[in-house]
Amino acid sequence: MYAIVEIAGQQFEVAEGREIFVHKLDAAPGDALTFDKVLLTDNNGAVEVGKPLLSGRSVSVTVLEHVQGDKVIVFKKKRRKSYRVKNGHRQQFTKIKINSLA
Repeated sequence: MYAIVEIAGQQFEVAEGREIFVHKLDAAPGDALTFDKVLLTDNNGAVEVGKPLLSGRSVSVTVLEHVQGDKVIVFKKKRRKSYRVKNGHRQQFTKIKINSLA
């Protein structure tokens, strides 16, 4: 069984026991959260699609940790103008574990 859930403005395919990375959430590690924006569920071929959401469905998760993604280098240059700018960026993520689909 899996579901499509909207978490922090993005859609994720989730299943019980799976661990995923989402954009940073305002929750401490160990906190239990519930997301009720379920768009689709699939239970062994029985697909339910919401218009746009399924009522009475929710996904409970546990926050495992907060991590940073890989560094992305942003380099800007204009030729013959001696203009060079180099910046780095690391995105903040939250690792969550899916406990149950209800």
